Amino acid sequence: MGGNRESLSSAEARRIALRAQGFARPRPGRAVTRAELLRAVRSVGLLQIDSVNVLVRSHYLPAFSRLGAYSRELLDRSAYSGRARRLFEYWGHEASLIPVELQPLFRWRMERARRGDGMWGGVTRFGRERELYCREVLEQVRERGPLGISDFTSGARRKGGWWGWSEGKVALEWLFWTGQLTTHSRRKFERVYDLPERVLPAAVVEAPTPDVAEAQRQLLRLAIRALGVATERDLRDYFRLPVVDAKARLRELVEADELRPARVDGWAQPAYLDPDARLPRAVDARALLSPFDSLVWERSRTERLFDFRYRLEIYTPSHKRTHGYYVLPFLLGDRLVARVDLKADRARGALRVLHAHCEERAEPARVAGPLRAELRLLADWLGLGRVVLSRRKGLMRLLR
Repeated sequence: MGGNRESLSSAEARRIALRAQGFARPRPGRAVTRAELLRAVRSVGLLQIDSVNVLVRSHYLPAFSRLGAYSRELLDRSAYSGRARRLFEYWGHEASLIPVELQPLFRWRMERARRGDGMWGGVTRFGRERELYCREVLEQVRERGPLGISDFTSGARRKGGWWGWSEGKVALEWLFWTGQLTTHSRRKFERVYDLPERVLPAAVVEAPTPDVAEAQRQLLRLAIRALGVATERDLRDYFRLPVVDAKARLRELVEADELRPARVDGWAQPAYLDPDARLPRAVDARALLSPFDSLVWERSRTERLFDFRYRLEIYTPSHKRTHGYYVLPFLLGDRLVARVDLKADRARGALRVLHAHCEERAEPARVAGPLRAELRLLADWLGLGRVVLSRRKGLMRLLR
């Protein structure tokens, strides 16, 4: 964005954010290459992993939203193909797939976890109190090779805490969190662990460790590049940086003119602008979004950008749900215009549309056609032969 502009309308902020997230460029009109897939991942910085599989595992969806149909095997190979991998798993936002070259930027978090300064009180306490046991688990992996919890023989007694995890599982997660183990592969979504030096590219393992302040500054640089324009909370939330650290690093980046203070109409909090941000004249996007997509995962930001109040209702009793169990926002142009509750009925080869709701400001007749096309594309990508609509009212009637 040219000049030293510091004041933005809400529409301008929205278009800047969409461009930063990769929605301002057209989808490839041919088979997606691995290079294009990795470029899309790097543009957002990381992919959040979630265990819910009612539609498809969430980390596959952001690339589909931006690129259209692509081979999920490309993502699997990029994340789990030996030491040639280009992504690795760690706690970035939540559990995440992250470009492998960024691994050194998270070593300060691993070190703090070893010292007992982290987010999981129970796992942290276990690591401190059962240090010898955790060492024994690490040695088992070192001697036996990649192990998942189902391979683990000792410490199988179940505990009431830590979500019912076995002691072996808690030990493996603590070792993962502290960087002593990493993900080798996934087995029916079960994480298989191994030593970083046997999994990560040698260049990454041997890369120097930046000091804490520089690592955090770099993570904030990546966050503002992925967000375009953001509040302090948006920026620190992206890679879950500690509040005190994030505030100090933001001041340093502003002083270095790597972040520009800005005001956005309608935002109560001050904002920061990426100095390299670009304001597209228009955004012509069409995408169904995972609930864990980086465009919408921070719900207060989603409301500020799109005037779209979004809550995931998986843990809400069914009779109290407003929009459904696994609801995907639908992006059309530069607005979120609808929300769709979807389920992959793999046994019957069908993509089931359980509910579809159009936003009040959107015209259902204009939404239905693009949404119908996107649902068909999604079904084809998932290998589902048909789209089945469960109701006949409102937007669902138009979708038929």
